[in-house]
Amino acid sequence: MRKLVLLGAGYGNMRIMLRLLTKDLPTDIEITLVDRTPFHSLKTEFYALAAGTVSDTVVRVPLPEHKQLKFVEGEVTEISPDKKCVYLEDGQQLEYDELVIGLGCRDNYHDVPGAEEHTYSIQTIGKSRTTYEKLLGLGGGATVGIIGAGLSGIELASELRESRPDLTIKLFDRSPRILGDFPERLSNYVQGWFDEHNVEVVAESNITRVEAGVLYNHEETIPVDAVVWTAGIRPVTVVQNIETEKGNSGRLVLNKYHQLPKYNDVYVVGDCADLPYAPSAQVAEEQGEQIVKVLRHVWNEEPLPEKMPEIKLKGFLGSLGKKQGFAYLADRTVTGRIARLLKSGVLWLYKRHNG
Repeated sequence: MRKLVLLGAGYGNMRIMLRLLTKDLPTDIEITLVDRTPFHSLKTEFYALAAGTVSDTVVRVPLPEHKQLKFVEGEVTEISPDKKCVYLEDGQQLEYDELVIGLGCRDNYHDVPGAEEHTYSIQTIGKSRTTYEKLLGLGGGATVGIIGAGLSGIELASELRESRPDLTIKLFDRSPRILGDFPERLSNYVQGWFDEHNVEVVAESNITRVEAGVLYNHEETIPVDAVVWTAGIRPVTVVQNIETEKGNSGRLVLNKYHQLPKYNDVYVVGDCADLPYAPSAQVAEEQGEQIVKVLRHVWNEEPLPEKMPEIKLKGFLGSLGKKQGFAYLADRTVTGRIARLLKSGVLWLYKRHNG
């Protein structure tokens, strides 16, 4: 049997399984999926789990079942492309013919002293639960600092405001205006929502240190009762330990077939891949589509295409609580109830196709 090993049940590997586990899958292919949890987690919804507006059953999707698919629950501790082997924490060793690395990311603290020790995270379902427990336990009038005003920070701040109207929420943004890389109309709408709902956006911030109960923004000290870090990501440690060329924030440099240049039997999908796009579920799924096509060429002993299609992104959708949202689609800005319904619809379709 030819062994395909998938590391991580994230968006990229879910798309790969969706496309491979059909009647067209060659009978001599054995697929092994490795993950620390026996389900797929909707990472794009972790902000709502941390804010306490959904239960974790809402952000879980069952893994596919197929006679040629085996699931291994465990923690990956080492990946050896030279030996074509993956090592797990419990001592298991998984050999492979092809490997897809989709182990995701961890927070990038940018060497800010105290950030890792004194902030909470929404990078995994377990960390999001811990963050929820901390935020749930805060008393009325407590101050929550959210570091990073990207999509995750915006959605967490707005969802937390609806969940806990009694909290003081400060959202720290390095840019002069929120979502500064996008049209001003979009920025103004999001800023207006925060103004109306009493969420303070601290523009042009620079968090230089985090201590228990204190944030340092430039030279100013700000008392806080809890801090959630949403200011960037980097690949997990086991991926950064692979001896291969690294790019931005330690992500792995790939060839046009999403393979490691020195190891053409190793593919990388999602947040670990060094691509000219911001990491997102959408990028991971588009990568997954292309990796499936490459794998089928390899298994059929066919030459790979000289040119791979460019990944074309459709835009993004964001929520402002449960009733309002914003979107940037095909260079057009959509705001309000329609944008929120669009996001809910996309999530419903995703769960329907994968669940």
